[in-house]
Amino acid sequence: MAAANKLNLVIRSLSTSSSLGQMVKPPVQVFGLEGRYATALYSAATKMKQLEPAEKELISLQESMKKDVKFREFIVSPIINKKVMARGLKETAEQVGLCSATSNLLQTLAHNGRLKKLDQIINSFKTIMAAHRGEVVCEVVTAKPLEDGQRRQLESALKAFVQKGQSIQLTSKVDPGIIGGMVVSIGDKYVDMSIASKVKMYTDLISASA
Repeated sequence: MAAANKLNLVIRSLSTSSSLGQMVKPPVQVFGLEGRYATALYSAATKMKQLEPAEKELISLQESMKKDVKFREFIVSPIINKKVMARGLKETAEQVGLCSATSNLLQTLAHNGRLKKLDQIINSFKTIMAAHRGEVVCEVVTAKPLEDGQRRQLESALKAFVQKGQSIQLTSKVDPGIIGGMVVSIGDKYVDMSIASKVKMYTDLISASA
């Protein structure tokens, strides 16, 4: 009950509509605190017809946080008063012309002391927006960078997991720690085919039988 009440407060904070009605359900479920904020943002931005502007602005903000260390430290600073931060973000949003959905999100996070979750919230919102466009987000982790031929072959194989009209949005990461093989996350599915996982499995079996 407490979680539901908090979610309703988030929706009210993010929406400028005088008639909230029921929440607009996202095309894919995202979890955790960041998922709740991203879902509330999707609902509010849908009602305000600001989905695409909000996504574009948040991606730009995320990139700025990655490139500018001082800006990132300012955003997540626990020292600055919540009300002061919210007021400052509102003024900045007005100056640079951010849409209402983005501005309301930043102010709500500042008031609630949740700006440190902004990066994760943006990632969750990007996942929702990808599903909104009929894209299925897929992340592949390999020990070495994929070659072009391997990437094309993998994309072709992954198409078997999506429905008609959907497309694969493939991102790849390199993690030498998996040793070899790959770890694939597609939608809500997760497959660990890494050598590291097999080594751990056999090590556990040996330890159990010792």
